[in-house]
Amino acid sequence: MSRHQDNDKSRPGSGRQGGYKKDSNSRGNAPIRKAPSKFATKPDAAKSDAPKAPKSPKRPSNPDEIRLNRYISNSGMCSRRDADIYIQSGNVKVNGVVVTEMGHRVKLTDVVQFDGVNITPEKKEYVLLNKPKNFSTAGDDSPGSANVLDLVRGASKSNLLPVGRMDKTTTGLLLFTNDTEMVQKFTVPNQRSSKVYQVSLDKNLKFEDLEKIQKGLMIDDHKVFVEEITYIEDQPKSEIGIKMKTSNVKVVRKIFEHLKYDVLKVDRVTFAGLTKKNLPRGDWRFLTEQEIINLKNA
Repeated sequence: MSRHQDNDKSRPGSGRQGGYKKDSNSRGNAPIRKAPSKFATKPDAAKSDAPKAPKSPKRPSNPDEIRLNRYISNSGMCSRRDADIYIQSGNVKVNGVVVTEMGHRVKLTDVVQFDGVNITPEKKEYVLLNKPKNFSTAGDDSPGSANVLDLVRGASKSNLLPVGRMDKTTTGLLLFTNDTEMVQKFTVPNQRSSKVYQVSLDKNLKFEDLEKIQKGLMIDDHKVFVEEITYIEDQPKSEIGIKMKTSNVKVVRKIFEHLKYDVLKVDRVTFAGLTKKNLPRGDWRFLTEQEIINLKNA
């Protein structure tokens, strides 16, 4: 037997003989301990010797002010990043003055123009109401009287305004929005979009009077034109359908009152392409994206 085979396994030998291998203390396996250099500067000394940079005073936040790019983004015109591009390009005015400064802050009461259009810092919303009787659009009603705003109060937290006016006896479609451009568009005298009204008279409308209305009437020194006027099919001849561009219901009433008819009821059945389909009296709904596009192009 060789001396390698005679080794006692309980007495491990060297690694070469297959026994227990001790941890090496050679340079390659020894744990690295980094000794501090005698030339190193103490951290505390470095901190104490270095001059402290003066802190810039923090600007107090004003809850009534927001950044201009956020104002534009909230209005729904574009994203904040795109708003910065428009601002740098000089396409944004605040109170009539061009602003190109990044981070400029504005008040909610400021007048901001984006690419030539006045904007408001809230999402544009459009609500269509099928107005019932005995609700007024006037803002100076006596206390306790019913107002159309009560019917759409739960639709939005925005300040919705009715587009045009309706008296208490008039029913039908009434649009509400916080889009001031849209309100102005549909309340100016020169309208491009058509509205259809169903008018109930106290007596049958004479055919010659119908023809007079179709040709145009002089009322209060103004020529009033209608696009179309017809008797309602399968209804008494006191039920009239009239198509006009005006959103002023008073004009509709004056047409028949000028010819000595008493108007019992006016119901707006279409408004710039919008209809009362699936919208019961007294109910409201939001416009679809396509309807909003159609209104802006009307």
